[in-house]
Amino acid sequence: MGERVVYFGAETRLQTLYQDSSQHSRILLGAQPSWHPNAWASVIAGHASVRAQLHRARNKGVRMEHWPSDRAEQHPLLQRCLGEWLQQRPLPPLHFLIEPDTLGELRDRKVFVALQGEYPVGFLVASPIPARCGWLTEQFVRGDGAPNGTAELMIDTAIRWMAEHKAQYVTLGLAPLSTHAPVTVQTDPLWLRLLFRWTRAHGRRFYNFDGLDAFKAKFTPEQWEPVFAISNEPGFSVRSLHAIAAAFTSGAPVRTVMRGLAKAVRQEADWLIH
Repeated sequence: MGERVVYFGAETRLQTLYQDSSQHSRILLGAQPSWHPNAWASVIAGHASVRAQLHRARNKGVRMEHWPSDRAEQHPLLQRCLGEWLQQRPLPPLHFLIEPDTLGELRDRKVFVALQGEYPVGFLVASPIPARCGWLTEQFVRGDGAPNGTAELMIDTAIRWMAEHKAQYVTLGLAPLSTHAPVTVQTDPLWLRLLFRWTRAHGRRFYNFDGLDAFKAKFTPEQWEPVFAISNEPGFSVRSLHAIAAAFTSGAPVRTVMRGLAKAVRQEADWLIH
């Protein structure tokens, strides 16, 4: 009794269901770009800069393979790539941004691996969205040795595979704090808008929100879908925001931030030394 429910990552269907409820409130988390896979080839054909990145990776000897899930699951070379990718990020694991357990249970996911010679330098994990006959590119990971253009090549290969297999929808997933969300009425409380604005401006030592937003935008999405958190309370509270943070971090959110600060300081010290 008296407990609250927060729906994290709510999209249009759930937002429409609760938008007129006086007992629910919402906050905008960001937006996710999406395409019909059949349109992808024309998207790439119209972007010389993206094609140049694809050529750059191929010219460095990067090639793509689709690995069965039982081969990719817990594969030591993919684990090494993941470890290198995680090491590059000052922010401790947040399970909707930086996921450390990607290779644990792949099941019905698809894994596309970027190789130089026989050595993996990156991989992309795609998860099915059965209700939309589509796919989510859950994570695209680059190891330390991955040439420029590797991420673009992984995404391009995966979406072309989806088009060949008659998928109707693909998204690159949430871009947190994205400025591309097509929302005209601002419902976030003032304190939260100020917090998000500060995070976007000063949080780069933890996570490059602007960089991720720009990376996804360069593929010219057919649409940007707003993504919300919805709480069963008239006004979205600090308590609900804290509950979201606690659900996606290991331990108390304040300790997570402090660990992130410590890791960022160590990383910047290494940069100065070297």
